[in-house]
Amino acid sequence: MIHFEHLTYTYPGAAVPALKDVSLELPEGELILVIGPSGSGKSTLLRCINGLVPHFSGGALAGNVRVEGMDPVVATPKVLSRHVGFVFQDPEAQFVMDRVEDEIAFALENAAMSPQEMRVRVEETLDLLDLEPLRDRPLKTLSGGERQRVAIGAALALRPQILVLDEPTSQLDPKSAEDVLNALVRLNTDLGLTILLAEHRLERVLPYVDRVVYLPDDGGPVLIDEPRQVLAQIELGPPLVRLSKALAWKPMPLTIKDGLRFSRAHLAKLPRPATSSPLAMPRQAPRARSAPYIQASKISVQYAGRTVVRGVDFAAWSGEIGALMGRNGAGKTTLIKTLVGLINPQGGEVRIDGVANGKRSVAEICRTIGYLPQDPNTLLFAETVHDEMMVTLRNHGLAQRVDGEWRVQAGAKVADPAELLRRLRLGAKAQAYPRDLSVGERQRVALAAITVTLPGALLLDEPTRGLDYLAKQELVTLLKQWRADGMAIVLVTHDVELAAALADRVVLMSQGEVIADGVPSEVLGSSPLFAPQVARLFPNTGWLTAEDVLAADTGLV
Repeated sequence: MIHFEHLTYTYPGAAVPALKDVSLELPEGELILVIGPSGSGKSTLLRCINGLVPHFSGGALAGNVRVEGMDPVVATPKVLSRHVGFVFQDPEAQFVMDRVEDEIAFALENAAMSPQEMRVRVEETLDLLDLEPLRDRPLKTLSGGERQRVAIGAALALRPQILVLDEPTSQLDPKSAEDVLNALVRLNTDLGLTILLAEHRLERVLPYVDRVVYLPDDGGPVLIDEPRQVLAQIELGPPLVRLSKALAWKPMPLTIKDGLRFSRAHLAKLPRPATSSPLAMPRQAPRARSAPYIQASKISVQYAGRTVVRGVDFAAWSGEIGALMGRNGAGKTTLIKTLVGLINPQGGEVRIDGVANGKRSVAEICRTIGYLPQDPNTLLFAETVHDEMMVTLRNHGLAQRVDGEWRVQAGAKVADPAELLRRLRLGAKAQAYPRDLSVGERQRVALAAITVTLPGALLLDEPTRGLDYLAKQELVTLLKQWRADGMAIVLVTHDVELAAALADRVVLMSQGEVIADGVPSEVLGSSPLFAPQVARLFPNTGWLTAEDVLAADTGLV
């Protein structure tokens, strides 16, 4: 159904191809997962299927692509849109209407569908993705995850033969992600829909897929095979797969159900009870007995006539990493926007380093707090990656441009831009135009831009969106270093594996309220919804990561 023959594609102005000599044959009726390191060309490959590459991106394309016998370059995206539904990484990029129901109906109206059939299609789509409660909501009032589900619904409404999704669960909480993936499985099984999706959070997707395509970023061969065969040949993998490789579990388990047989046998072989391991104790960074760096008291926020944050108390200490978690729409993003002054609360007070936000401007507050929003594009304005950091320094009065060259103010306490980019795996992208980069790379550019000033606190909203496991691990290392330097860090995330590996404290929100606040082993380990893979494999041990298990074994770590 989908054929790539010696496909090579280079973006305008790029020195190297985004895709090089890719030959693949993707069978009809399968659910296929596309994986690879950040920047390996996953999004580019998907966009070749409906002609967005090269029609909207420009650049040079060589080789052949065939989709149901059509050449997307010749047929154009207009024709392919009836056969290929596409969901972008940034759902906002494809919205046209203002209301949820209108957005889903928009493509059907353009297809001149009868009102009766259109009504049936809209109702089916709303029900399939649990969007009925949101049908009359303005899109601008939805959370990031809710918007992503609407984008998927809009693509499904036309009932295409092929559905392509670029990181469809990246902004979804675990339950919403499971609901979306179950819906995709039903579409694949009941209707024979061919589904391709790119995803970095493999722990969510692997149990559902028939085949995996791996795109390397080092010039190696493209792999396509059954999931176990591909994962056995590459370093990428969720905690369950990493454990199975380290402990020689065969056949490689891809689900917690399969893994429990191995984990129970492994526990039985340990030389001492698991609960006696020091790793079973809560892992928390030392907290100074001073006042919190960020202190929010009795915060209440109303938005579009709804109360989205209800009397919340929240604190963040210097030298601590806190994870703020909860279902989509729980009020997490609203809370951190309030902390940084982007939203004025209807009740309560926020103090940063002992100073009340009060009537301080956002610019004043951001001299002490770095804030990374879900959409990194809102922070990208400069012509190069390097300039993004220098513009931040200029805005803070720490740098200026003289005779076309940036000069940092003498004695300014700032991060070294070149070293910061290197640690974020962006050293080779210093002179690249930021908006030409992948979503994961743009996320890291935005992170560099807000941290180059070494602020006292960081508020990061979904910082691992678009990041592969290696990039995520490097981010973890960097954040731990900043924590050791005394920075207060708050992560808003649906990535339970990130919280398990990094957080000193986890705060759970639901319906605008804090419902749990404690160390990760207590909050995550006991949660049926937010427990990481290792906690599910080894319950009641306090272990949250693969490293915890290996360290308690025979010195593998």
